[in-house]
Amino acid sequence: MKIPESLLNLGFSQYEITAYLSLIGHHPTNGSQLSRLSGIPRARIYDVLTTLRNKGFVVELGDGLYAPLPPEELLKRLRHTFESDIGDLEEFINSATAPPSYEYVWSIRGYDAVMSKAREMISSAKSEIYVRLFPTEGRHLDKALHDAEDRGVSVKYISMGPPPSEFQLQVVHPESAAVEKNLGGRTFDIVVEKEQILVGMFDTGAEDRSMINWAKNHWFVVATRDSLRHDFFHYFLYKILEQKQRLTAKEKSLYDVIARDY
Repeated sequence: MKIPESLLNLGFSQYEITAYLSLIGHHPTNGSQLSRLSGIPRARIYDVLTTLRNKGFVVELGDGLYAPLPPEELLKRLRHTFESDIGDLEEFINSATAPPSYEYVWSIRGYDAVMSKAREMISSAKSEIYVRLFPTEGRHLDKALHDAEDRGVSVKYISMGPPPSEFQLQVVHPESAAVEKNLGGRTFDIVVEKEQILVGMFDTGAEDRSMINWAKNHWFVVATRDSLRHDFFHYFLYKILEQKQRLTAKEKSLYDVIARDY
């Protein structure tokens, strides 16, 4: 495969871009198979795969198998730092990509990188967002979530402590302090459009080294969304059974919304 010189300006070596383009058309695969597919010498292929893995463009699945970062995520990352030459790469990706047969879970490290991905997901929402956030992260995402609500997106918000601001569909988790103490960190959960999730935990004092997971895996998304949905019921039951209080008219209305929200 002849690679245009312009693509080398994107930070790939000739072998790296050749390996990635071959991998998105045939994955998961092992190093020996990828060497044959790409024409990269077998003596070099594992060094190339290690470099791509360290850059976050390839994941090792175990048993010597490798898979590529989804093309749309690769392009988003590159567009963040490069202003030109993306068109050539996109054309090659479109011609090389095979229909997806696997759904992977990707890890993001770095607090700013996680917040950037969260804002990107929120800005893409058209109908629904479920979030469970501690106030620290809530403050970072407050404007993006309000912007989403203003354009008609249903934002269903579980605040793990006093929220930075109010949303139409919102509860405050009754035991957030105990959760943070017992887990040693702040949970972080966003589900957008029943299609993608960003979930994990920021370890107290090590937030920038914490790994947060992004995925489009259907069952992972469904299970996480259902977990957040049932946290609303946790709030309702805690108020009725533990605090011996009646739900307000607004809370009854919210209960009706969540109860029907399969």
